[in-house]
Amino acid sequence: MFTIPEQFSAATKANFESQFAMFTALTNKAFESVEKIVDLNINVAKASMEESSAAAKQLFGAKDPQDFFSLSAAQAQPSAEKALAYSRHLASIASSTGAEFTKAAEAQIAETNRKIVALVDEVSKNAPAGSEQAVAFVKSAIGNANAGYEQLSKSTKQAVEALEGNVNSAVSQFSQAATKTAKASKK
Repeated sequence: MFTIPEQFSAATKANFESQFAMFTALTNKAFESVEKIVDLNINVAKASMEESSAAAKQLFGAKDPQDFFSLSAAQAQPSAEKALAYSRHLASIASSTGAEFTKAAEAQIAETNRKIVALVDEVSKNAPAGSEQAVAFVKSAIGNANAGYEQLSKSTKQAVEALEGNVNSAVSQFSQAATKTAKASKK
């Protein structure tokens, strides 16, 4: 049977190893996300340069000012749609990365809580007589901390969902406004 200091030492070592593994996994996810964003930006930059060159050629080929403004207006709608597509793709990358971080953090917290409860149970078995109230207090504190974390987690998820809803609404309104502007400029 382990002594209490040995149990705490083993628990501390296991907790450190678990946190290091989570940190490594989260770092890898962050690098994957950055890589996706860099790839997206490179592709957008390439496409933008090609489209800008083609648009400039069209505008320089305009025969009169009315033709020039007509071509300019015709290019506004696709540009707005591409900007919206870019922002949606970027939001998708950020959202999936955030979800993966949350999932990893929740798993880590659940595992750590399980280990702490097991350690407290094991230590309480070897606790001297009369320490029942202290053990009950520690268990109650752990339960309250878990309840607080769960409430914080729910609130955070609701806030993220509300933010995503607001962003989607703003993108939709911008898209509708861009469409109306493009239609009005064609008339």
